[in-house]
Amino acid sequence: MNWVLKRCFAGAMMLAIGATFVPVTGFVTPSYASEIKYIVNGVPVTTYDIQRRAAFLKLQRRKGNLAKEAADEMIDQTLRAAEIKRLNIKVTDDQVAASYKRFAEGNKMTTKQLDGIMTQSGVTPSHFKQYIRSQMAWGQALSARGRGGGGGGRMTEQEMVRKMMEKGGGKPSATEYMLQRIIFVVPPKERAATLAKRKREAEAMRARFNGCNSTREFAKGLIDVTVLDVGRVLAPALPSDWADSIKATKTGGATPVRETDKGIEFIGVCRAREVSDDRVAQMLFQKEGESGGGEGTDELSKKYTAELRAKAKIVNN
Repeated sequence: MNWVLKRCFAGAMMLAIGATFVPVTGFVTPSYASEIKYIVNGVPVTTYDIQRRAAFLKLQRRKGNLAKEAADEMIDQTLRAAEIKRLNIKVTDDQVAASYKRFAEGNKMTTKQLDGIMTQSGVTPSHFKQYIRSQMAWGQALSARGRGGGGGGRMTEQEMVRKMMEKGGGKPSATEYMLQRIIFVVPPKERAATLAKRKREAEAMRARFNGCNSTREFAKGLIDVTVLDVGRVLAPALPSDWADSIKATKTGGATPVRETDKGIEFIGVCRAREVSDDRVAQMLFQKEGESGGGEGTDELSKKYTAELRAKAKIVNN
């Protein structure tokens, strides 16, 4: 997933759908009744689908009108699914399972434990896997669109490797980071009164940071401090607002603290190593294509989805 799945994991699911900043907490499984809420180009979107997506957004600690956000996401996902089918893009069950496993391992869980979290939260493993499949396939659709076609052909990882190597040199490498995210949570209504104090607390903890193994021990005596194991992230997939500071930080160190919408944060660099594989080549080739075209993936996705919505027949039941 990309760096969210960057919204899932943003923020996916930082999902293999790359890597993720997804806090895992306990929930009680709700009971759901289901009825058709929308019909999108003849395809039903049920209240059960929307409730599961809302539970997913809650698991990410998203704020706002989650029911509306969940409905919009499920409509978009349904539109994208039809486009993915038109382009003849296929993501296998094995690819989804591998991505699901990587996400679990990145959060120091077994797949069985992740199954439990998804079930208890009301998301369910099947909904999360459906989301992973959609994100992976949509990424391929964006790649095809970015190459100027919008047609059905898509470039495989091996083809991207060949393209990179045609430009000279061997298979490219990139730094793979194992990261930890430390958040000193500041609720919106308390920002004016407590932000400066929380920043001092975060600076003090950062000064004591000496590797990811002891972070939770340091955080035990602190109030409203969240420690998240982000997992493995390749350098090209680092979020733009953190990338420079992460790259400038040595293994075992921490980035400078900064203010975010969650409060005050810093990132611990648990490990960094050079890796070389087809996935690196694919990411670098895609990134090169994005910079050359002047349109990033997020903007392209928004534009593409807006076009699908404009042509769609969406009935609200």
